[in-house]
Amino acid sequence: MNVNVNAHSWTQEALRSAPFSVERIGRHLGAQIHGLDLTKPLDAATFRALEAALIENKVIFARAQHLTTAQHVSLSAMFGELEVHPFRPEGEFPQIMLLDNGEHNPVLSTDVWHSDTTFRERPTKYTILRSQIMPKTGGDTLWCDMEAVYANLSAPLRKMLDGLQARHDFQNFRALFTQSEEDRQRLRRMEDLYPNPSHPVIRTHPVTGRKCLYVNPQFTLFIEGLRRDESRALLDLLFAQTRTPEYQFRHRWSEGDIVFWDNQSTQHYAANDYYPDRRRMERTAVIGDKPV
Repeated sequence: MNVNVNAHSWTQEALRSAPFSVERIGRHLGAQIHGLDLTKPLDAATFRALEAALIENKVIFARAQHLTTAQHVSLSAMFGELEVHPFRPEGEFPQIMLLDNGEHNPVLSTDVWHSDTTFRERPTKYTILRSQIMPKTGGDTLWCDMEAVYANLSAPLRKMLDGLQARHDFQNFRALFTQSEEDRQRLRRMEDLYPNPSHPVIRTHPVTGRKCLYVNPQFTLFIEGLRRDESRALLDLLFAQTRTPEYQFRHRWSEGDIVFWDNQSTQHYAANDYYPDRRRMERTAVIGDKPV
């Protein structure tokens, strides 16, 4: 396991010389970036400070950043190799996942607590989401600090969970496939590409070394080594922790906002309370490490 035990030393140093300010909004997570124009290229020191702000605050956002799609992709690629989401058609920018929902395209499953793509061996590290068209009301996104969740579990429960593994699956996306022979073949190909990886129930952050709860109701199937009824009861208890408001940060979007978050230590939930109004977002995601 490659953990940077001196994470705070470099992040704090980078932030001290940052050419922008960071305003903490949430008690456990969430901060606003002021004084940074993300439509312009970032030099190495500024980018390092931006990533440091993300690591320290878990969720960061900047208002009125009207990036083009090409600028969004270019900025995101500074954080690492970008994902091409397997359950969306490729376009001019295959790294972009379009989330355009409204009366004729209802939300599939973003209104469930989750960390992105834990059905992969190497799930998402960071997600960068940019708003383009927003409803007059509704459409907020909520995040939960899974490090705070872990820290507030009882010591005996934390001890029991350490070392356990859970199986994950792209179960929500299975609804996209019909019973046609063509779709059954497509589904089998997806199952071959993503064969139910096993991830630790308690994950250690690869930079900070802090532990967090790493199971989610969207993708986690069961905890290995337990009877199915035991696994279900324990997962239901763990899933319920994200509903605690004290662990949450909620963002009310405006057009042009861009939000960066750390999937290694958070889960998120996109409120589906704007139907039939339209909400259009563009998302990129950085490929992460295998969880340990």
